[in-house]
Amino acid sequence: MQVPQLLVLFGSQTGTAQDEAERLGREARRRRLGCSVQALDSYSVANLIREPLVIFVCATTGQGDPPDNMKNFWRFIFRKSLPSTSLCQMDFAVLGLGDSSYAKFNFVAKKLHRRLLQLGGSALLQPCLGDDQHELGPDAAIDPWVGDLWEKIMVMYPVPLNIPEIPHGVPFAAGDVVLILPSNSEAHTQQFCQLLCLDPNQFFTLKPREPGVPYPPGLPQPCTVWHLVSQYLDIASVPRRSFFELLACLSPHALEREKLLEFSSARGQEELWEYCNRPRRTILEVLSDFPHTAGAIPPDYLLDLIPRIRPRAFSIASSLLAHPRKLQILVAVVKYQTRLKEPRRGLCSSWLASLNPGQGPVQVPLWVQPGSLVFPKTPDTPIIMVGPGTGVAPFRAAIQERVAHGQTGNFLFFGCRQRDQDFYWQTEWQKLEQKGCLTLVTAFSREQEQKVYVQHRLRELGPLVWELLDGQGAYFYLAGNAKYMPTDVSEALMSIFQEEGQLSTTDASAYLARLQQTLRFQTETWA
Repeated sequence: MQVPQLLVLFGSQTGTAQDEAERLGREARRRRLGCSVQALDSYSVANLIREPLVIFVCATTGQGDPPDNMKNFWRFIFRKSLPSTSLCQMDFAVLGLGDSSYAKFNFVAKKLHRRLLQLGGSALLQPCLGDDQHELGPDAAIDPWVGDLWEKIMVMYPVPLNIPEIPHGVPFAAGDVVLILPSNSEAHTQQFCQLLCLDPNQFFTLKPREPGVPYPPGLPQPCTVWHLVSQYLDIASVPRRSFFELLACLSPHALEREKLLEFSSARGQEELWEYCNRPRRTILEVLSDFPHTAGAIPPDYLLDLIPRIRPRAFSIASSLLAHPRKLQILVAVVKYQTRLKEPRRGLCSSWLASLNPGQGPVQVPLWVQPGSLVFPKTPDTPIIMVGPGTGVAPFRAAIQERVAHGQTGNFLFFGCRQRDQDFYWQTEWQKLEQKGCLTLVTAFSREQEQKVYVQHRLRELGPLVWELLDGQGAYFYLAGNAKYMPTDVSEALMSIFQEEGQLSTTDASAYLARLQQTLRFQTETWA
């Protein structure tokens, strides 16, 4: 039997789906399967009718939207003119990545799976629905699903198993986001080079190890080791299970290899979680714990072993109408303690905080792209915004834009721990209140014995919220941490619908669902 070429196509917004796709590609090549891994919009979709075996890896963004690098494919695949037998020769599987705190959890993966069936494709498995909210992360669903997938494929196709200032003209609007690409610190870069016995000043030129596998984009040719490590390799990230699998293959040290194999095995996942995920141990720290292995890693394998640094997304917190030629963001420096001695630090926020424009111009690589929040254009439509902590950022941009257009009816629910510590833009809000442009409702959770959050303020002002939503057609927006707050706010709204609108539980749920379907209830949350 001739072994088919496996195609892995991904739609990725933050890089997680791409990482999973590349992992599948490595696993395929290890099994001696020919494999190509591409972004969906980079693939010539007209060739899909001739593909025998395809794995789709798709994230879901915003309100059930496809990622930016698969939107052209998305429009094409749902053309009504496509015959129902278009993909009758194709075996396929769909791996989805989503967040169950969103109403349209893994919507893209589910809808794509149904559409491929409609076009005659044959599903190898039910779609995998990875969930960021699971205590073990999306791997809790992905690992067993991938195991089943390879079992199916290898039965069908048996093969041997040996194996800063924005340049003038960059537009953005309220609700848009900016992607910022950070760098590793000088200290971490130096430590990594010493650990792997690398000369940071050495130049190298990348050459594809296999035909048809391009060298990574974004790296100059030739490139210094220092540039590769500081600008490209995400050595401050928490490694995935696949990292330990590959590291075990490269290890020349018996005891270290035995431990690495245990961490990469199915039975070792609980121990791996305790060692790596729970304390948020970084790739650099893991390599420090396995020094004999680290010192023996061939430089050619660094790009397979360590993921590239991904851009971080921040809601734009300013309007061009209020601040021409400026783009402002709100960044809280991430720093917290686990059981490890060194505090955990966010790569991007720490890097931004370390920049010193006073010593000269600073280059910050960034891109602007549409966000998931869309604000109404009609001047008389009120908006209710719930943005505790840094979740308030997109609402500052929206309020500035609406005020510039003379739009009132802006209701902001802001929450933080204490007003004298993290009441962002306090003076600005108060001035807008005095002008009659804003109604501000605050919740300072730690200033009284009983904690008060934004959902409590919503309940207290239930009659106003109901009148705005049901009587004036207001839009409702929610931005912030995804852990508890979105559920708590949704429950508060349900309570308001029942108490103020006299709706039954069933009718209140249907009312909330209609708000979501018509984009009058929009969320932008993150883990």
